[in-house]
Amino acid sequence: MPSSPTRSERAQKHRVQDVIRRDIILGALPAGTRITEASLAAKYEVSRVPVREALRALEAEGFVESKPYAGSTVSAIPVEDAEDLFTVREALEAATARRAAKRAAAQLSAGAPNPAWWTSRKEIAAILGEGDTAIEADRPDLLPELNIRFHLAVAELSGSVSLAALLRQIAGKIEWLYASDVHSRGKSSWQEHRAIMAAIDAGDASAAEERMAAHVHRSRTGYMSRFSMHEGEG
Repeated sequence: MPSSPTRSERAQKHRVQDVIRRDIILGALPAGTRITEASLAAKYEVSRVPVREALRALEAEGFVESKPYAGSTVSAIPVEDAEDLFTVREALEAATARRAAKRAAAQLSAGAPNPAWWTSRKEIAAILGEGDTAIEADRPDLLPELNIRFHLAVAELSGSVSLAALLRQIAGKIEWLYASDVHSRGKSSWQEHRAIMAAIDAGDASAAEERMAAHVHRSRTGYMSRFSMHEGEG
């Protein structure tokens, strides 16, 4: 019977889990790749215990598939799951943008912004600036993480604990889908982010909601059209 992980191994588990997830999202571990505890333990220079625990967690997240006697392989996102994810995102993120704009309007009315709100807003400005720099440097590989940081920051700006928590639950999958489409959508999506923030900063709840919904819908349309094209090529 495998021994229980030590505190150190649990800490390593979270680190290894993050690194494996990142390698999957960025395509270093493509869908269908067979992965073993031994190979990953050697790659990340840890024991097999944290790797085993990391793979279990990633399987629960949908990034890895494990079968008895067959080992583990990197998953692919089924088209039905992608459609469902975009549907959930469109409703969820339109709500966060609307709430964020209403909160911004309250800040404008108050005259002096709440320090917590202002800290969140400055974080978004920094993220947008990092994205601009990545685009100028032709570093699309940096955009998936910046993209999900932007969307999570907007959720935090909304002030809704529930909406932010729901978005965090699907953040990994959002980043995964974005990474697969970043070469086509990277630059335009960043321009859309700025348009969304312009509506939020103006306190225009309807415009913020509409722009966020349209932003997610464009991502959905682009992803699904490319999926259909690849299916046709097969």
